[in-house]
Formats: sequence, C-alpha cells, structure tokens
Amino acid sequence: MPSENFVHLHLHTDYSLLDGACEIDRLMDRAAELRMPAVAITDHGNLFGAVKFYEAALKRGLKPILGCEVYVAATDRFDRSPEADRPFHLILLCENERGYRNLLKLASSAFLEGYYYKPRIDKALLARHADGLIGLSGCLRGEVAVALSADRLDAARQAAYDLRDIFGKGNFYLEVQDQGLAEEKRINPQMAGLSRETGIPLVATNDCHYLSQADARAQDVLVCIQTGKTLSDASRMKFATDQFYFKSPAEMHAVFGEAPEALSRTLEIAERCNVHGPERARLPAFRGPPGGNARQLF
Repeated sequence: MPSENFVHLHLHTDYSLLDGACEIDRLMDRAAELRMPAVAITDHGNLFGAVKFYEAALKRGLKPILGCEVYVAATDRFDRSPEADRPFHLILLCENERGYRNLLKLASSAFLEGYYYKPRIDKALLARHADGLIGLSGCLRGEVAVALSADRLDAARQAAYDLRDIFGKGNFYLEVQDQGLAEEKRINPQMAGLSRETGIPLVATNDCHYLSQADARAQDVLVCIQTGKTLSDASRMKFATDQFYFKSPAEMHAVFGEAPEALSRTLEIAERCNVHGPERARLPAFRGPPGGNARQLF
C-alpha cells in the first residue's frame, strides 16, 4: 500500500440532508481514481445511505466503512430544556456486524427517544451499544474539542477518558482536522498533547461535505435552503473556507505531514472495519380482508 495513502473516515454524502453534497456514485469514482483502499460514510444522525454506499463501494473494488456522525446530548437524550439543543458530535464506525446492529439501534433510538431539533443519543445509551464500534472524537463540535476551545483542559481530559472507557481501550481516537479554520489550528497542538498524556491515539480526518473544492458554492446553497437564508445574507450560516472537500492522500499529507502516524492510523482503522452485506429494508407482507380489494381499504 503506498506510503502516502489515506482513508477518509469522516464524510457526509447527500444523505446528510441539505448539508452534505458528496453524491455517492461520483464519490466512489473519485475514490477509485485516487486508488484509495476504502472510504467511510458518516452522515449526520442517520444511516439512510448505508446500503447504497455499501453496494457502490463494492462495485468499484473499494472497502465500504459504515458509520455515522451522531449527536450526543450534553445531559441525556430525554432533556428538552432550552439549553439542550447544542449536542456534541461524535463519529461512530462499525468494526463488525455486531457494531452495525448497535449503530442501527442507536440511530433509531436517537429519532424515537432523543429527537429535539436533531436526533440525539446520550452516553448511557452509547455505553449499552458500544460493542463493535470505533469512536472518533469528532470536529470542533465534539465534546473534547469544545472543552479545549473553552480552555477547559480538565474537562477535555475527562471527556476523553469517559469516551475511551465507553468504547474500550484501543477503540477510541482523538480526531484532528485542518480545514483552514483558526480554531482548529489553535487546538490541534492541545489535542496532540492530550493524546500524549492519555495514551489515546490521534487520527487525522477531513470533514468532507462535498467532493471537489469547486463544489463549495453548491454546498453553500444547500445550507441556505436548510436554514431559510439567501446567499446575499452576510449573517447566514456558512462554512468559513472551501477546504471541506474529498482531498487526495497527497493533499492530506501536505496538511498533516508532521503527524504521519495520524494519517497511517486511518489505514489501520479501515483494516479493522469489516461489515458484510447490510440488507435492504424488507417490508412485511400486507394481507387485506378475505374477498376484499385494495379500494375497500381507503
């Protein structure tokens, strides 16, 4: 495997509705063109695209890594207080079929029990369904990163230990990103220091929301639709740079060349993730009353 290879473990397809703009077939063509061995799907709060993603990857000889970027309630998933609409982000990747079943359970419970602006889980639920899952600490909205941004090192350390204990030693990683944001550059050295202190390894990701750098404007339009804003609104929610795209291994090494171990760990994680054949939904057969017809049911 080339020394400059890299696997994207943090990626939003167009099933991250009105946010992600990585169309699955185009994504797989690009990953195959770059000779990447694998690629992950981590849509916001859902697994809607998992089966399509899985099948498209296999068709091109790529290993599909199934995952999700979940929303973790700061208190618990039943909290509907005004302060409860700012959950933390966390990446979950399926290591095996057990992990996939647990991720399905978590995603379903997030909608059925924890929905408040977004589908949310909590740490108690995660602890019950962490078997077979690998966790990454997430973007700037991850619990560890939020604490570091607030200069609360003790809280960041405790959050890292808590998550490590939930997933089990060797199954949780501290995530570093660099999409050109000043806050990422500020806390990345602190994240590296936390890794050295705790022994929790670093892994480098890019928060992919679109396929190429040229797609940044199209993704901006999606976010405008989502938030009910226009492109002319200077105060709208907007990604601050055009670096949230599906970067090549060479581009990732140019960004994180001083931390090669954080890049090589993407390959190690990819090799660990082996889910075989998620099934398409099978709807139950419906039988009407004897002698009846469909029109009588309406």
